[in-house]
Amino acid sequence: MRVIICGAGQVGYGIAERLAAEQNDVSVIDTSVELIRAVRDTLDVRGFVGHGAHPDVLEAAGAQNADMIIAVTLYDEVNIVACEVAHALFNVPTKIARIRAQSYLRPHYQDLFSRANLPIDVTISPELEVAEMVLRRIAIPGATDVVRFADGKIAMVAIDCLEDCPVINTPLSQLTELFPDLRSTVVGVVRNGKLFIPHSADQLFAGDLAYVVTTKEQVRRTLGLFGHDEQEATRIVVAGGGNIGLHVARTLEQRQSRTRVKMIENTRERAIAVADELRRTVVLNGSALDQKLLLEADIQEADLMVALTNNDQVNILSSVMAKRLGCKANLALINNPAFHDIAGTLDIDAYVNPRAITISRVLQHVRRGRIRAVHSVHKGLAEAIEAEALETSPLVGSALRDVKLPEGMRIGAVYRDGAVLQPNGSLKIKAKDRVVIFAMASAVKQVEQMFRVSLEFF
Repeated sequence: MRVIICGAGQVGYGIAERLAAEQNDVSVIDTSVELIRAVRDTLDVRGFVGHGAHPDVLEAAGAQNADMIIAVTLYDEVNIVACEVAHALFNVPTKIARIRAQSYLRPHYQDLFSRANLPIDVTISPELEVAEMVLRRIAIPGATDVVRFADGKIAMVAIDCLEDCPVINTPLSQLTELFPDLRSTVVGVVRNGKLFIPHSADQLFAGDLAYVVTTKEQVRRTLGLFGHDEQEATRIVVAGGGNIGLHVARTLEQRQSRTRVKMIENTRERAIAVADELRRTVVLNGSALDQKLLLEADIQEADLMVALTNNDQVNILSSVMAKRLGCKANLALINNPAFHDIAGTLDIDAYVNPRAITISRVLQHVRRGRIRAVHSVHKGLAEAIEAEALETSPLVGSALRDVKLPEGMRIGAVYRDGAVLQPNGSLKIKAKDRVVIFAMASAVKQVEQMFRVSLEFF
């Protein structure tokens, strides 16, 4: 696939890194000489210094032969125009734009990004994507990552295995015998920093991070079996009143009548604007690093601190301070990958990675075949994929025990006619089934082939 990426920042670089590793023909455009130099020096891609919306720059980057343009610069208008030019002059088939300003995305303007107006096939709002992830984390305490598939009927949760975890030191095959009505499948394990797909004879150990696919109804029970019985937070302090914080607070007001939210916003004008938009949330003006202000927000009695400012250091330090002052748990927004590995040592219970969330959304549309959803896992080492089975798929018609699956992938669940089926040796996948698969990065291409309209699979 020939892909042009406009923007070589963290998100653009991350997308280029993933696509180049999969042998795609990638061109990256950015106005920064330093960013383009870094791209050229570290990735197998072509780099172009210039304005991503200018026709001559797009032409030099190969727009006339491109299959897709992904515009993820810092500026919405550049992203929009880049897609418009790619469509009008070069007839690029697929156009993806990152859009930050919520004004563009309001429901009554939904026809703006249509073929008749601004022909952009996919718009991605990082703020809304991150806010929805934060809300899922709040709703499912105890999980360090949460993603939903099959219209919300299937969930994959990442769970820390603690010393008192009831299922550790037990072969995975015995879990089915011990809990025959539990429709949960361990599809991935991180041990000592290394990710692998477990076999039925493998055991979980204390300190492992397990990726488990289960049904919506059995998420709580699954967490309980792993020793996590945390209660959903009803007293929450949110640091940061930007688009993410506002969306989180507004949604909590709408969905959770019992939840009491207090927000800390550093900028006075923004604090006033946010207070005008929210009904029940108490908004305090000041720094989330001000201990007196945290105490004024009753942090010592809070169940959860959610730090969502645009400053990683503020998010990390305010989360640590909140725990020290008596808050039961914290969740921090952390952009810089360098901070991810040390978050646990700093008493951060969980963090959200905006870059990974945005990349996952892009990959969903880059993947070929009947791919419905993609979630990047553990720094891109694996992907959780929801795909629709076709008549021509090698998965269809045979019992799973007779299907030779590629190395590096495991089926987590199958969704058929409104029901969730747990995979076992006798299960036969049918056409139109939606299959949730955990695949190592090395197996993703083979997964794509399995769900393409083609008779050539491997």
